[in-house]
Amino acid sequence: MAVKKKTAKKATSKKKAAKKKTVAKKTATKKKAAKKKVAKKAATKKKAAKKKVAKKATTKKKVAAKKKPAKKTVSKKKEAVKPVRRKSAIPKPRPPRSSMNEVHNFTPYKLVKGEDYMNENQVMHFQDILEDWKHDLMQEVDRTVHHMQDEAANFPDPNDRASQESEFAMELRTRDRERKLIKKIDESLSYLETGDYGYCEDCGIEIGVRRLEARPTANLCIDCKSLEEIRERQRG
Repeated sequence: MAVKKKTAKKATSKKKAAKKKTVAKKTATKKKAAKKKVAKKAATKKKAAKKKVAKKATTKKKVAAKKKPAKKTVSKKKEAVKPVRRKSAIPKPRPPRSSMNEVHNFTPYKLVKGEDYMNENQVMHFQDILEDWKHDLMQEVDRTVHHMQDEAANFPDPNDRASQESEFAMELRTRDRERKLIKKIDESLSYLETGDYGYCEDCGIEIGVRRLEARPTANLCIDCKSLEEIRERQRG
């Protein structure tokens, strides 16, 4: 009986010791887990603080980088305003003139049914157009002469002299073309006097009132003029 009691006591003592060991192990693991959690929280807080500091530094750098080029552009603008260009002595060009082949405003002739071609009214109509056109061209010639006399000067700058000479050369070329046109107008006026005005020189048919109003110096009908242009293209 005594041996049984001793063995029972030993078994209970062993059980108690095993329970104490398991409880101690559980408490130790809980303490370790709590410590790990605290360490993780501290590490996350440190990382968040470092990220905030880095963000603030990057924003400051961006603001500084944006401000610097703005200052540079202002300085460039100020420097660009400083240099003063020398005024050229060349006179300002005249406003563009209408084409020399353009007939000035006139009232179109009102055709009447049954009237003869190139009657007295039509002759007077085209005579007025040709004389007015010649008068305008002569005024342009006089204006060019006065312009060249007034603006002619010996500029010290060779570039100014070259530009003036080129302008005068252009004026003289246009005047030369207008001189040839005035010669054609005189021929058309002579044809009006002889009664040959308004008829084609090649085929002899009527050129037409509307074509003559568009081109008063025309001496060919539309068909003959188109054939002449085709021949010129084939030759050249």
